[in-house]
Amino acid sequence: MVTRDQVIEVLKTVEDPEIFLDIWFLGLIYSIDIQEDALSIDLTFTTPLCPAGPMIVDEVKTKLLKLEGVKTVDVKVVFTPPWQPSDEVKAMLGMI
Repeated sequence: MVTRDQVIEVLKTVEDPEIFLDIWFLGLIYSIDIQEDALSIDLTFTTPLCPAGPMIVDEVKTKLLKLEGVKTVDVKVVFTPPWQPSDEVKAMLGMI
C-alpha cells in the first residue's frame, strides 16, 4: 500500500504554473486519504477562478496513478476554508 510520504513526494512535483511553486509548499492540499489502492485528495486553488485549476487537478491524478499500488485517485476541489498562504509563502511572493 502506498504511504502518505510517497503521496506527498509526488504532490511536491506538481507546480502552480503561475506562481512556480509546488502545491504542497503552497499549502493547497487540505487532506490525503489512503484506502488500500484508492487515494482521495482535497485541494484548493490560490483563487476560485484559477485558470490553471483543471490542469493542476489532471496533473495530480496522472502523477499519483503512477505510484505502485494506486488504482484510483479522487481529487476534490474545495474552497472552505479559503486558501491562506503561510508567512514563508507570503515572503517568497513579496507579500510581506
